Amino acid sequence: MLRIFIPLILVVFTACSSPAKKDQTPIARKIITAGGTITEVVDALGFSDEIIATDITSTFPAFMQGLPSIGYRNQIKAEGILALGPDLVLIEEGYLSPDVVTQLKAAQVNIQVFTKPTTVAGTKKLVTELATFFEVGKKGKEVIAAIDTDIAVLKNYLESVESKPKAIFVMARGPETVFIAGDKTFAAEMFKMAEIEGGATGFEEFAPLTPESLVSMNPEYLVFFDSGIQSVGGKDGLVAIQGIDQTTAFKEDHIVSLDGQYLSGFGPRVGKAALDLAKAVRQ
Repeated sequence: MLRIFIPLILVVFTACSSPAKKDQTPIARKIITAGGTITEVVDALGFSDEIIATDITSTFPAFMQGLPSIGYRNQIKAEGILALGPDLVLIEEGYLSPDVVTQLKAAQVNIQVFTKPTTVAGTKKLVTELATFFEVGKKGKEVIAAIDTDIAVLKNYLESVESKPKAIFVMARGPETVFIAGDKTFAAEMFKMAEIEGGATGFEEFAPLTPESLVSMNPEYLVFFDSGIQSVGGKDGLVAIQGIDQTTAFKEDHIVSLDGQYLSGFGPRVGKAALDLAKAVRQ
């Protein structure tokens, strides 16, 4: 009996003296995000402090720009990601090259892939998926509720105005590399949300902008990314884009410029971005 009793005492003593598992401080994950919209959603869900590095498109929140950068799309290499020792990599579908994804999986890195949204419904879906992954369903519902509130504010504003301005979105990467957004682009969806008449239709995605097409469309407003305006040397540099000086938008200084991620990301701020765009073309 003695030989059996003593081990039992030791087991009980050990169990009582060991700290409870629930009292242990959880070890923070080391997350890398690839895609500005995913980064925004992770932040909105309350996990931005676990992000150790991100990509160039992750400009919001602003402090993300101070983290190590893994680069941009095809520039991103598996070696650069692995050198940072992440526990988890969250990426937009198609953002990393297949070879990089294969290398990361071979290194047994936990990779989670999500579809970048192009509509408000897609935004809510992404929030729900990430909230489920992080096991914070309640917080996910709060983020979605905030999006719904922003959309309601947008609708109230649009009900108070009657005009439906005509605009086009111009993607500029210098005065010689200029494209116009057509159907099935983020711009077309944002214009729809902001009740703006799109001046570029009949083609999908982006097409090179020619002086003739610009003059024939003659938009009331020209919409750019901030980076696009900067690439031509600011508003004064827009005149270098052939044909632009003949448009009503240019003559009346109806040039709208918004942050690229804010306008095209379809993240948690999508309703606010659409409202800012709607107001900008009605001033």
